[in-house]
Amino acid sequence: MTPLDTVLWVMLPYVSLTVFVVGHWWRYRYDQFGWTTRSSQIYEGRLLRWGSPLFHLGILMALGGHVVGLVVPDSWTGAVGISEHVYHVSAVTMGTVAGTMTVVGLALLIVRRRSVRSVFRATTPMDKLLYLVLGTTILLGMANTVHGNLFGPGYDYRQSVAVWFRGVFWLHPDGALMANAPFTFQAHAVVAMALFALWPFTRLVHVLSAPVGYLTRPYLVYRSRDVDRRSSRADRRGWERIS
Repeated sequence: MTPLDTVLWVMLPYVSLTVFVVGHWWRYRYDQFGWTTRSSQIYEGRLLRWGSPLFHLGILMALGGHVVGLVVPDSWTGAVGISEHVYHVSAVTMGTVAGTMTVVGLALLIVRRRSVRSVFRATTPMDKLLYLVLGTTILLGMANTVHGNLFGPGYDYRQSVAVWFRGVFWLHPDGALMANAPFTFQAHAVVAMALFALWPFTRLVHVLSAPVGYLTRPYLVYRSRDVDRRSSRADRRGWERIS
């Protein structure tokens, strides 16, 4: 294993995870008002109505596939009666469907953001960088699924990439497994680690948000103020004492 392999497959994962965790802490500590999706729904809804559900549902399906493929060992699926052939067909089929939905949804969102003037004016440089890194990650994942397994010779990533991935969290990653993986799998992993390092500083922070506070916050009381048109007293701005 070369020094570059050590940097990419042993050191870089921990750098990415550290930035991911510390970055979220920093963002929540110093930029709570910026912890938002920066929604642009008010500007345009037709493309958003199609693009957003396709993208989010596709991402959730792809995330579920990654959890099963990377976190669950093949011995576990075999123990419950799922053969390698059945798993492979299911993974490629669901991965192709999820990837297609994600790509189409993301394409619609990018077209919307570029073609609608008000939405484009609300786009920040960080948004553009996020779209670039996120889109590259998705396309490389599709290349692994469609080209590598559907039309190509296939590659059993559960014996290499998945083992390396689990080793990262067990604090003994085997970089040699990734060093011998196909280039598209290596590129997908590197860009994904860059995405996780970029995550805390983008609108993706909304993924870790949940409106739990709404369950316990007090009710908001609205009172209407009837204005007596017969009164000569001028209306006053601001709060008034309620008797």
